[in-house]
Amino acid sequence: MKPINTLLALLFISLLSSPSWGETMDDLVERNGLYYQKFTDVPFTGEITGPIAVDNWSEQGSVKNGKREGAWVSNYSDWQIASKGNYKNGKQSVSYVIY
Repeated sequence: MKPINTLLALLFISLLSSPSWGETMDDLVERNGLYYQKFTDVPFTGEITGPIAVDNWSEQGSVKNGKREGAWVSNYSDWQIASKGNYKNGKQSVSYVIY
């Protein structure tokens, strides 16, 4: 196999084996209090990372069965923390802090 073909094959395999990129809130829609990926009817489960186009800030956290779950952090565009706290079954904890 030629060196360039070997390199391309290794690159292709590494891309296939890498974990998928996290979703952003812009990739989801909210219906009846649950989050769904666009064009699906199955409540989303997975990690949220990345910017929100409309508000120029980012959020990180987990969604389970369409509801926020666990630790969530929101950052302004300059990466200063905007808010942080925990969710359980989609409900915000009392200790949620907004900066």
